[in-house]
Amino acid sequence: MSNGDPVSWFVIEPGWKVVDAQGQEIGSVDEVVGDSSDDIFNGLSISTSLLGRPHYVPSEQVGTITQGRVQLKLTKDQIRRLGEFEEPPTSAEILPDRAGAVRRAEAAVEAPIHSHEERLNFLTRARHALRRTFGGR
Repeated sequence: MSNGDPVSWFVIEPGWKVVDAQGQEIGSVDEVVGDSSDDIFNGLSISTSLLGRPHYVPSEQVGTITQGRVQLKLTKDQIRRLGEFEEPPTSAEILPDRAGAVRRAEAAVEAPIHSHEERLNFLTRARHALRRTFGGR
């Protein structure tokens, strides 16, 4: 498969290159957020610097996914203003309404996509930094 062929969000791996809307590299994937059993892609946690805090990119802002590379629909300035990634949203936090749009649920509910409930702590950030530095998993 060539680098130009689109791939599913299911194959995105931590460490993949992330580029802005103009194609400039801005960071790497830290974590994929979604519910694979229902094929619901919620977004990505990305790192834009070695020791910086990861940012959350909603799936609506993900443009093209090719092998080893994710292109966002956002400019570099818009990416800088993204919120910090703390934990994945639950499935109940993003529900379709009758018109097919997306709305926020009234209350958070435990969902199977959570592997942990704690926020990203220092050790987790250190692990992400080491993975970016040394390319390990």
